[in-house]
Amino acid sequence: MQPVVDQELCIGCGNCAEICPAVFEMREEKSFVIGPDKCSTCDCEAAMTGCPVSAIELR
Repeated sequence: MQPVVDQELCIGCGNCAEICPAVFEMREEKSFVIGPDKCSTCDCEAAMTGCPVSAIELR
């Protein structure tokens, strides 16, 4: 499964980038997926559940 960020929902809190810096990166006050295949190096599920606006999905 790979993470996807809904840019319209993202508020740019940065939680996901803190939890999984190899997968998520903050740009222009939004989160972007930079390493969709790197979830094995961190906890993408924790990034998803830690998102306060539920902007991250694992597909």
